Amino acid sequence: MAALEIPDPSVVILVGAAGAGKSTFAARPFPLGAVLSSDAMRAAISGNAADQSATRPAFDALHRALDQRLAAGRLTVVDATNVTPAARRTVRTIAARHRTPVIVIVLDYPSAVVHARNAARQGRQVPDAAVSRHLNQLRRAVDDGDLDREGHLRVVVLRDPAEAAALTVRVVAPPDS
Repeated sequence: MAALEIPDPSVVILVGAAGAGKSTFAARPFPLGAVLSSDAMRAAISGNAADQSATRPAFDALHRALDQRLAAGRLTVVDATNVTPAARRTVRTIAARHRTPVIVIVLDYPSAVVHARNAARQGRQVPDAAVSRHLNQLRRAVDDGDLDREGHLRVVVLRDPAEAAALTVRVVAPPDS
């Protein structure tokens, strides 16, 4: 896949293990203001993007911001691991309240690539055990068909960083407008 059309408005859920490169990916095709990042919310709340004790209030803030953006009819990208059905369900519930379609983009990179990227992160390395847990949860989401059953408008699975780098995203008016 070289091109992906995303209706505006919509919600794009990025899914991938910590360190896979979701934030780097999001910064390329999407406007900065459209991206809601769990790390940025943790940093805003606690002063440290890696402070896991700030996770609950960070996601509360992220979900409130998502609700506000969708109420205003704005394209929104949710940049978090989103590897569990529960994490994705909350986003889908908010999107459904606003009758907004959901697109999922999965960074399903090989374990060695993700662990190497995480190790190279400056000041925000996640413990290897947590990255491995995310990768296992991602396997279930992709291989067991969880993502396909969840009712997203589209699920795009990117298998390596080169595939992600080659993907172009085009934001378009929804088909019924």
